[in-house]
Amino acid sequence: MSQPNKELYEFDEFRLDVTERLLSRRGERVPLTEKAFETLCALVKHGNHLVGKDELMMEVWAGAIVEENNLDKNISYLRKVLGEKADKAKFIETVRGHGYRFVAEIREVAEEEKDAETRGYGDPGTEVLSSMLQVPSQNGNESEPPAVAGGQNDLGFRISDFGIKDEQSTKDEERRIKDEKTNRSWLIALTVLSILALGSLGFYLWPGNTKPADAPIKSIAVLPFKPLVAENRDEALEIGMADTLISRLGNNREIVVRPLSSVRKFGNLEQDALTAGRALDVESVLDGSVQRWGDKIRVNVRLVKVADGTLLWTGTFDEKFTNIFVVQDAISNRVAAALALQLGGDEKMRLTKRYTENVEAYGLYLKGRFHAAKLTPPEMQTGISYFQQAIEIDSSYAMAYVGLAEAYRGLATAGEMSPTELFPKAKAAAQKAIEIDDSLADAHAVLGFIIFWYDWNWKESENQCQRALELNPNSADAHAFYAHLLSNTGHHTEALAEIKRARELDPLNLRTNAFEGQFLLHAGRAREALARLQKTFELDPNFWLAHLFASSAYIDKGMFPEAVAEARKARELSGASTHPIAFESYALAKSDKQVEARAMLAELLKLSTKRFVSPYNIALIYNGLDERDETLAWLERGFEQREPKAVFLKVEPKWNNLRSEPRFIDLMKRMRLE
Repeated sequence: MSQPNKELYEFDEFRLDVTERLLSRRGERVPLTEKAFETLCALVKHGNHLVGKDELMMEVWAGAIVEENNLDKNISYLRKVLGEKADKAKFIETVRGHGYRFVAEIREVAEEEKDAETRGYGDPGTEVLSSMLQVPSQNGNESEPPAVAGGQNDLGFRISDFGIKDEQSTKDEERRIKDEKTNRSWLIALTVLSILALGSLGFYLWPGNTKPADAPIKSIAVLPFKPLVAENRDEALEIGMADTLISRLGNNREIVVRPLSSVRKFGNLEQDALTAGRALDVESVLDGSVQRWGDKIRVNVRLVKVADGTLLWTGTFDEKFTNIFVVQDAISNRVAAALALQLGGDEKMRLTKRYTENVEAYGLYLKGRFHAAKLTPPEMQTGISYFQQAIEIDSSYAMAYVGLAEAYRGLATAGEMSPTELFPKAKAAAQKAIEIDDSLADAHAVLGFIIFWYDWNWKESENQCQRALELNPNSADAHAFYAHLLSNTGHHTEALAEIKRARELDPLNLRTNAFEGQFLLHAGRAREALARLQKTFELDPNFWLAHLFASSAYIDKGMFPEAVAEARKARELSGASTHPIAFESYALAKSDKQVEARAMLAELLKLSTKRFVSPYNIALIYNGLDERDETLAWLERGFEQREPKAVFLKVEPKWNNLRSEPRFIDLMKRMRLE
């Protein structure tokens, strides 16, 4: 196979290989971002000539509209990498108002040297290999070309051409030929060993190859990908690439992968990977950039060790968008190799498992995930639409059914919409996903949660949660869902152990942190609940569920003004939920402000004539007002409508005054909570 023509340049201690996209210093690879590398190439190719800013931007960002600030950042980054001091332009000179000039002395590698590299002498360690290959001449002068069989040397002439054919010369020549054969035998063996050794070295230094970690790394965060050009970003694709790789890499028992819920907040364009890694408490971080232009896609990715910033692997992929699955396969395999994961056969298969081969369906699924994850009713509705479109294209797309199930469940609980309309759809979608692929931990987890909220079949819900954890012991969602089931059925010790494990796996997940506060409260530990909720506020002071649960904890402690304040904050932040109204009204009623409480009750009753309003929440207000008959009537209505919040009847302290009431006991028995 013919070798490509190489463009090689040397300056100072650096060598720039344009063809192989490699910058090295004293034989060691110097990692560069893609655009920084292209900027350096453009400057070096122009030699010591001035390159205008517009001209440079056209070369580096061909066909894209970018701000001048992008170029300035690349120049600043290059100066830092090259070790240039701020007060001395050793490599790059700024010509104010015009552009830049590369001022270091540049040497273009000669054709003879390129040919040598084509034969394998140009890789890292060239000098070592060259010295091994050099054969001393007869007079010990290393600069003299060695003779070869037949008396011909590297200059192409023979001794016989000079007419020297005496007997002594002939004997000397024969002896020299014999010695040369012996020398060449050793030389060939030495060359082979050297090439093999350097080949191994090259594998680690070459762009896109993997350098295994010294010891297996047990935790990783995959950050949201960034756009190459900010003005042309596709957030669904950027988040989706991370989401897909999280799913693939997390589908084994060897490594903990932070879920998307924890890494989403690190999608800022200026986000530093090591800072994010430390915040997420992981040993390694995978981050990269992705851009799509028509049917083309470019992906840059790197894997770094958080402790010291060691670059474990980097790669660049330029493909048609239809080959995006091939790119994801390659990234997954390279990361597994770099992390030194010891995967079994099934785990290796899951590492590159594709849930669809249809790129259009995959794109729609990514958009569905992007919108549904925002957790507001309008966004979840949009997500449902995209999931449905993906399924229309590929009816066997199991992950699209999982997304659909989770979105319907979210609408019924957080969106406070009719449970009898939405939960059956959610359950059907989850069951379809399992029918297609029974090995999907996410499908079993969401089905278990749906059964918990709607069917009130505690044993079957537990079976699904345990199946999810069997398939993926490192699933934070599965641990959190199982904890919710255990807490609401009164198994508080086990519930707190499960939610703690969920938090360890997904430490920045707001819902998990808030749930732990709620479960502590339901275990009778209100003070600890408030302490955990305070930790949640440190992550995000505007997370409405944490304010809701804090209100509940203050009610339990009889601190009603604080409870009202927290409920109002939750109401302001929540959007559709009427749960904060119920807690605020309950606290007002218990603090002898019944007029205000009744006004809020009237507000809910009026709203219930226009849309679904939780009967549980209305019952809670009546209970705060000590109207027992109305309380039980609305709880009964909630039972008939399969109201999800009825799952809290066993553990919610606000119902303690009804524990000996026969009608309440009967309701608990029908829900299989007694």
